[in-house]
Amino acid sequence: MQAANQNGVPFLSQTSNLPPLRVRTPNLRHRTSSQASISSETSEIISPIPRRHHYLQANESRHWLPSPSVSPVSTRAASPPSAHPTTSPRAYRLPQRARLSSVLEQDGHQPLSFPYASQPHTRARPPDEDKHEGSMSRRWVRWMHKQGMKQWVLPSVILISTWVKWCIGLGSYSGHNTPLMYGDYEAQRHWMELTIHLPLHQWYTYDLEYWGLDYPPLTAYHSWLCGVVGSWLDSSWFALDKSRGIETYSSKLYMRSTVLFSDAVIYVLAVVMFTRVWQGSRSTRTQHVALLSLLLQPALLLIDFGHFQYNSVMLGFTLLAMNFFASGHDVWGAVCFSLSLGFKQMSLYYAPAIGSYLLAKCLYLGPVAGRQLFIRLALVTIATFTLIFLPFLLPLASPTAIIQPINRIFPFARGLFEDKVANFWCASNVIFKWKVWFSREALVKLSAGLTALGFLPGVVGLLYSGYTHRLTAQGDHVKPSDVKTAVSAPPPFLPLLPYALLTSSMSFFLFSFQVHEKTILVPLLPLTLLLSGSANDSETFELAALVNNVAVFSMWPLLKRDGLGTQSLAMLLIWNRLIGYNPIRRTRSLLSYLAMVVYTACITLLILEFFVPPPARLPDIFPVLNVLVSTPVFALTWLWSIKRGIEVSWAAGGLGSSSTHTVQAPGLKPQLSTDSTSTTASFTTSRRFSTIETGKSKEWQWSDGQRSAIGEGSSGVTGMGVGAGVGEVGRPTDKLLKRRSLGFKQGASILRTTSVGSTS
Repeated sequence: MQAANQNGVPFLSQTSNLPPLRVRTPNLRHRTSSQASISSETSEIISPIPRRHHYLQANESRHWLPSPSVSPVSTRAASPPSAHPTTSPRAYRLPQRARLSSVLEQDGHQPLSFPYASQPHTRARPPDEDKHEGSMSRRWVRWMHKQGMKQWVLPSVILISTWVKWCIGLGSYSGHNTPLMYGDYEAQRHWMELTIHLPLHQWYTYDLEYWGLDYPPLTAYHSWLCGVVGSWLDSSWFALDKSRGIETYSSKLYMRSTVLFSDAVIYVLAVVMFTRVWQGSRSTRTQHVALLSLLLQPALLLIDFGHFQYNSVMLGFTLLAMNFFASGHDVWGAVCFSLSLGFKQMSLYYAPAIGSYLLAKCLYLGPVAGRQLFIRLALVTIATFTLIFLPFLLPLASPTAIIQPINRIFPFARGLFEDKVANFWCASNVIFKWKVWFSREALVKLSAGLTALGFLPGVVGLLYSGYTHRLTAQGDHVKPSDVKTAVSAPPPFLPLLPYALLTSSMSFFLFSFQVHEKTILVPLLPLTLLLSGSANDSETFELAALVNNVAVFSMWPLLKRDGLGTQSLAMLLIWNRLIGYNPIRRTRSLLSYLAMVVYTACITLLILEFFVPPPARLPDIFPVLNVLVSTPVFALTWLWSIKRGIEVSWAAGGLGSSSTHTVQAPGLKPQLSTDSTSTTASFTTSRRFSTIETGKSKEWQWSDGQRSAIGEGSSGVTGMGVGAGVGEVGRPTDKLLKRRSLGFKQGASILRTTSVGSTS
């Protein structure tokens, strides 16, 4: 028997004995509005009903559908009363931490789970907790927190990574027992030898046939310092000309220690700072998981602690620069990047992106403040490089002394490529012999043109975003205090920086002149940073994990020659297990199918190389096949970074939208119209501030809580802590956002991309 409530809406009686009915469950439409809103706009949020609830039992009512409390200004009628008076309807509302943006994101992807009347209410985990649900690192970090050892997670992570690095160092290295030239290990030791025994003007000219110094002066100073300390311990390790090829146990122990110490001082510090600055709004568990994935990156560990180099110092300086940019200290960021360039010339791969970002920041601040920032950046950059090259400049050296390191740093005489490297030139050389048809000078110009064309999208995206977000456009009314505050705050286009770095560095790797296989470490840095902040089921995570694995495979000929095959396999297994990446169990998508094809090709090639000897007339058949398998993956990553840059620029308001200028920083006080708005769908308490948009007064919101429902919406920029949404980074959804702005969260030093206003 049916009954009706006071509004005439029929509902099923609890004592009804009718058979089960097929009930149509329409979408709920929740209208919300705020009295304090200046724009007085209303938003309509549609919550889909799960398919599993389309069949209702006759003795069940519809009280489990989440119905929000009626707003004081709402015209919506009250919801019908529950048919179960003994059960509190409050228990069947949306979980307290559920986000309306998550509801919209899941529409069409997977059904929402509403609790049944017979099921107890369980708290839904926030996205941060579900991100690495199946990863070993997440489970270990969660166990440490539950055991009350939260403060020991960070030192434990550092100690674990140090122990793994030391274990890799116990194996072989480049040039082990291979006279006469040995390898990179001997090159690094030889530079310590010559810097402590020879005058400075001979550093770049002494016996160039035997591992002549070919890195910038900061590497030479680092070698000098290590050589001085080592000669105090045992002078025979670095005796001039007499110590060539020395491989005593004590000397190898010291050389391995120098890499470990340099890595801990620069790179580990930069990574820890990165998790605090870029991912400061994430949970502590998520920060620790990200730290593990970065410190145990297999490619970097195998090259620095196995093959033997100091790449982590260069990458650490670049990461420190990114951290300073994200915290608003652009001058210190310029100093750190100059130090990175002064340590290894491969940092030039990042130069177009870093330079474009700083120039875009100057455009963003306007003609006065922007010009002042440009002058400060120029002065500090010139001063840093002057100090680095000071011993080679007048009056401390001859006028031609500066030419010596320049010629060694840029080795154009070596040719287009040496070893089999997985880039465009080596892969296409299988069909078209570039060195036969073009001269060296022509190849230099051609490679320079293709490289510039490759990183141009990232440069244009940053500059255009800086121009469209400028604070002092015609018709704006910006206070000088607001501009002064914006100088020390990150700009709204900061989320573009990691993608621009990836585009620029991958373009250099694919198209530039004289590239080594180890140079893949440069584009791996921004890609792994994006992986550390992305959801486990996202496209960013899957592609970044694939590229990291393929990068190790692309260096297989080098690692095999160094005797690091076991270490390579072990590090790949450990790292993929830590981050929770299993290509076999992933959701079927075009990228997952591509990954399976790539992994099948890699495994097949390794098996053939192990069991089948190469033919006599094709001795390099396996390295060439390695190049042909790896190069398409790197090229795809380059194209993906361009696409992502466009999407993130669109989400930040730099493309296809009106110019929105957010000049508020954490220190700005709220206006008198400050209010607190809450909904049953658990929007956290937010404050409203005014911003400047072509002379009009608009609003933007930033959350008091660590996980703002607005800041972590579908339009939020994810990947590196810049928002954490269910959707992909900056991917335009079906509902175009009319207004978007960027807030800066105090304390956590993290940017939030927020969506304010109605959707259409």
